[in-house]
Amino acid sequence: MKRIAMLIILAFSYMTLVGCSSTLTSGKDVVVEKQLTGEPEQVPEKQPERKSDLKKPPKADIVIGERVYPTKLGTYCWTSTNHSICVDTAGPVELLKDVAPVSVQPGEVVKFAMNVEPKPNKYHVTQMTAEGISIDVAVKENSFHAPAQKGTYYYAYGVWWMDEHIENQSNGDAFYCFVLQVI
Repeated sequence: MKRIAMLIILAFSYMTLVGCSSTLTSGKDVVVEKQLTGEPEQVPEKQPERKSDLKKPPKADIVIGERVYPTKLGTYCWTSTNHSICVDTAGPVELLKDVAPVSVQPGEVVKFAMNVEPKPNKYHVTQMTAEGISIDVAVKENSFHAPAQKGTYYYAYGVWWMDEHIENQSNGDAFYCFVLQVI
């Protein structure tokens, strides 16, 4: 039984990583967010948001040097007080087709930032190309290195808030997408 449950969890994780469709499952769940421009954003210092207070996953940013860039929220399942929702979006390449890539140097450090408590306790990063090639990216200390080869790379940063008391139970998950241009 545990093996079947694990297979279902892995299959769901894979589907959410690559996106199941090119449209949202329900138009009423659509929230228009700020268009990503590839320009750095100034982030004021503020107290972390409480996960339990949020109606959808918190904002996530990537930090490159002293510059901060927003990511685009993709597929997620979220539970807050008396409210649960799952939203399915297109995969990163389709979701970011009209977004200007963030320019980085080969091998430059890309860090993840999220102003929420508690922080997600499980994460996974996948790198994709427009041609459909995808690889898992090693993340260490909440960061990774940009590819050494020039080109455009799409990313899905998947995070989970896993229950500390019940094995394999997620209390929320989200996939954040962004695109890098190695110059």
